[in-house]
Amino acid sequence: MEKRLDVVDLFLKTLSAESVTPDDGGLLTYIENYLADFEATWINEGGVKNVFLTKKFGEGKHLCFAGHVDVVPSGTGWDTNPFVPMIKDGYIYGRGAQDMKSGLSAFVQAVRDMDDDFSGRMSLLLTSDEEGPGTYGTQIVLKHLKEIDLLPDYCIIAEPTCETEFGDAIKIGRRGSINGYLHLKGKQGHAAYPEKAINPIHNIASILPKIAAHDLDNGDENFAPSKLVITDIRSGMEVTNVSPNDLKMMFNVRNSTKTTQESLRAFMEEQLGDLDYDLKLEQGSYPFITNRESYVVKELSAAIKEETGVSTKLSTAGGTSDGRHIAPYGIEVVEFGVRNDRIHGLNERTTIKEVEDLYNIFVNMVKRF
Repeated sequence: MEKRLDVVDLFLKTLSAESVTPDDGGLLTYIENYLADFEATWINEGGVKNVFLTKKFGEGKHLCFAGHVDVVPSGTGWDTNPFVPMIKDGYIYGRGAQDMKSGLSAFVQAVRDMDDDFSGRMSLLLTSDEEGPGTYGTQIVLKHLKEIDLLPDYCIIAEPTCETEFGDAIKIGRRGSINGYLHLKGKQGHAAYPEKAINPIHNIASILPKIAAHDLDNGDENFAPSKLVITDIRSGMEVTNVSPNDLKMMFNVRNSTKTTQESLRAFMEEQLGDLDYDLKLEQGSYPFITNRESYVVKELSAAIKEETGVSTKLSTAGGTSDGRHIAPYGIEVVEFGVRNDRIHGLNERTTIKEVEDLYNIFVNMVKRF
């Protein structure tokens, strides 16, 4: 029971750090000292701090826990100070309680408590810029690890993944994200003489039903269909007697491996036909998937079942994570953490039991390698 209390104490410590992205709030140095027998490599760039902590125990596989110490801004309207953790009715409140200082604390404590009979290499990849642009975060650490031939075989990211009960979901991949920017051109004119103008609102009106919420593919066992979601449309000068000169629309597609930027462009071009427009597409992240039969997936599922009795599902839902940087290196990556019903929200919280159970699952995972 003593170690369980340790993980809660560590969790309270991390929540007390005002580590709003990209500030680490001193946590990376604290963790470096907390795991003093691990070799530390600092890779700091662009105002971002990153540390890679590693220790070789034997000739077995290289297991890495990855995570971020930064959090999003707290916002206003909290019942208590978001950086002074509060315990009430079995919950711990504070910014980052779910995303992801609970997961961070659980794996740091699990690694500190691990036995020396671990058969491979253990490491932690920690960044202070996951919630921000991430330009100088996890991805530059991975480039360095590739250069020195120290990339892990398996990686567990402790992002909050569970939905309705703790243990019910592991992320084995993530959808990609494509942002679209459409500029539809027209010809401004008087509303009383529509024949003398080209109204871009009228031109897109018949097209919107064909593209709004359209499924670009049918999905598969790993991914839901890639859906086109319109996020913004604006045109005109907020007057009633002038038809607009142009129209701007933004949209997003969380894409599976079945939809690409190229296929999305072809779809939009087919719908827009010979209208006068400019279309810009940006791939914010690419989809990735870890094989359902991977050792790390099967063993993590077994550890969750052993600790909680819950049969976990394998999911790719949600937004992006740093897994998008890790998977392209051929690393088998999964994500697992506490419930995510209050991430980025006011009065963010998680339960003491979830933190303790997550710690026990990570301890169990370490023993399986």
